[in-house]
Amino acid sequence: MKDLIEYIARSLVDQVDKVEVTQQKGPGGKIKFELRVAREDMGRVIGKGGKVANAMRVLLRVAAARDEKQATLDVIEPK
Repeated sequence: MKDLIEYIARSLVDQVDKVEVTQQKGPGGKIKFELRVAREDMGRVIGKGGKVANAMRVLLRVAAARDEKQATLDVIEPK
């Protein structure tokens, strides 16, 4: 699932080397993914009205459901 998020994000951004996905285990076996990209690429990853980020979340939920797991995705603003 982490590879899926990285693949999609790298396909969208200009600064591929700045894409970073971290994975954390949450309560109840839920998996939390955090996506960080360069500040200039935030608009591309989030999309107009959040449509791109929401589409990525849907794909992640489908991939997680295939493994009988739950997953969430947060797009984190770079420091």
